[in-house]
Amino acid sequence: MIRIISVASLTLMLIFVLYIPSARPPDRFIEQIRTEHALNTAHWGNERALLILERGLSLNGTLNSVSPVPNSSQAPKVSQVNEAVGHEMGKVMNRFFGNTYFRSIDALLALACFRCASLLAWLPVEIFVLLALLADGFFVRIRRSKEFKKHDPEWFALHACALVLLLCGTVVMFVTPVTVLPLVLAALAPVGGLFLSRMVANFHRRG
Repeated sequence: MIRIISVASLTLMLIFVLYIPSARPPDRFIEQIRTEHALNTAHWGNERALLILERGLSLNGTLNSVSPVPNSSQAPKVSQVNEAVGHEMGKVMNRFFGNTYFRSIDALLALACFRCASLLAWLPVEIFVLLALLADGFFVRIRRSKEFKKHDPEWFALHACALVLLLCGTVVMFVTPVTVLPLVLAALAPVGGLFLSRMVANFHRRG
């Protein structure tokens, strides 16, 4: 069951991620960043919102630096190849990687990085909640093993599938140009921590 849900969720996630850039222009993703930056400013204050934006742009720059898509800095020198061939190859590369779809992918990646930075901004606030949930799962698991109670594979599978669906849904949400409120991002980590805690609690333990 877990394997089927995982494969189906990852497949649908990939389809959505590849489809969204073809359905939305690059400007739509950039406008969404501006909208959510304004929401962050209202919620966190101007200084913290600018820090989140800076982290998102920094992460996006890091990902672009390791991207397999070639750029002008990676192009061979003219002296090493025939100038005419190099010119034609440059035109082909510009047409291929400079079309609307690839520019939408770049903007989509920028939006996803910005939302990752917004999600990480909640981590210092929620870290103790996450640790408490995980510790609770381990304590329940140990207690059940000492009381010789059987683990519950159905509940384990249910929460594992819920966690997979949450992770894949989060990825799709991060690349979709619709407004995501700061409190929605705040709820992701505790909900995921709850599912993980119940997985740990219902996982079989000997001794």
